[in-house]
Amino acid sequence: MTTTTPSATGADRTPDDRFGTARKVADAVLFEGYVLYPYRASAAKNRMRWQFGVLVPPEWDHGSGEYSVQRTECLMEPRRGATLHVELRFLHAQRRSVQKARDGGEFETVERLELPRRVLVPWDEGIEERVPLSVDVAELLDGGAVLPFSRAAQTGTESLTDDAGRETGRLLRRRERLDGELRLTAAELPGPYSVVRLTAEVVNTSGWAPEPGGPADRDAALPHALISTHLMLGLTAGTFVSMTDPPQWAAAAVAECRNEHTWPVLAGDDGRDDVVLSSPIILEDHPHIAPESPGALYDATEIDEILALRTATLTEEEKREARGTDERAAAAVDLAESLPAEVMERLHGAVRGLREVTGEAAADDGFGPAPVGTDLPWWDPAADAGFDPDSDHVVIDGVRVAAGARVELRPGARRTDAQDLFVRGRAATVEAVLHDVDGLVHLAVTVDGDPGAQLRREQGRFLYFQPDEVVPLDGGTPPGALS
Repeated sequence: MTTTTPSATGADRTPDDRFGTARKVADAVLFEGYVLYPYRASAAKNRMRWQFGVLVPPEWDHGSGEYSVQRTECLMEPRRGATLHVELRFLHAQRRSVQKARDGGEFETVERLELPRRVLVPWDEGIEERVPLSVDVAELLDGGAVLPFSRAAQTGTESLTDDAGRETGRLLRRRERLDGELRLTAAELPGPYSVVRLTAEVVNTSGWAPEPGGPADRDAALPHALISTHLMLGLTAGTFVSMTDPPQWAAAAVAECRNEHTWPVLAGDDGRDDVVLSSPIILEDHPHIAPESPGALYDATEIDEILALRTATLTEEEKREARGTDERAAAAVDLAESLPAEVMERLHGAVRGLREVTGEAAADDGFGPAPVGTDLPWWDPAADAGFDPDSDHVVIDGVRVAAGARVELRPGARRTDAQDLFVRGRAATVEAVLHDVDGLVHLAVTVDGDPGAQLRREQGRFLYFQPDEVVPLDGGTPPGALS
């Protein structure tokens, strides 16, 4: 196994262009949950931070419920002479304390310091770290590669002044030493296809341990942890195999791959399969950021419009505290305040793929009648007159499926939702047959055995699948059996 020494430039190396699309999503992963609305350190939801991809020191691993190793396994089909480009990314916690200036040049550590535009409090800032590596696939097959990396302890001071230029206080920042390893191996799989299983492990090797009599809690371990840890993998020649929706010939090999505390998805430019993003958050293949999003609000699973409107309701005092909490929180507040009306309108909704826009004729796919009232605009309530979700039906494999029918869920035809992984193969009951403005049919279902099924019915909160994602069970209702 080869041990690789990082170059002098280290994390300053220019990223490979092939990571362009993946990096936009990776940025959202890196800062997912970094600081949540209402963006203040005092908010309860911002007191327990760093929830994703946390690799703690080995001494904190034991019994803590968090881990020091992250393991990615995926399949790739490299061509001769292929090089694998890898970029490890994570946040390094930097602890910030606040001091107030006293007479005689002295400073006193305080819990709160009032400034004209912001209120400063102690806080953990996240410093982005990158560890790049490029290695020939042939080298990985011949024993693998190990890249040790280290980040030295650092301290810094930032002076704080008032409008007259007088020093009112200072910020003290400290970053602890952090050590780790990136380990890569590869193995050719037997069979008629030229397939290689790639294993990538990220290991926190920091030697930190709780001091005798000192704090032995998560807060003490976090400055020595890798946070929001994820990998980007790119092939110069060849492709990766989807781990979410693999081709039939690769399904068995994909099932044997072992991924721990992360999940690899395809993330190449323009839908290409030469890049994988291994994320601690479950994603679908080829994830992307909505083009309507005007900027980072640091909670990518939320809706920008809702966050912007909520942020606008904060009082001026709350905004001052948010601006003092973190530079990214201040940017989120300023962004919400500066959004013009046309951007807010764009956030309210987007129409994509309507046949009236594309000019495509409605195809007879066998999944139900064409929409009625096509001479009416889709938003006119009269356009719904010919539909009844409780009595409409769809024919699947020659079987009539309506409300009350039982089906087996087989999602994945369109990589619709990463959560489909948990319901694939489960039996479900059809609650309604619905038609959308595109003329497509959707089945609203509840999963059999779900203890919350009755609550879903009462609230109308169902799971939705298209007809080619289910298989009728119990023979269904043959066409014509119902009038």
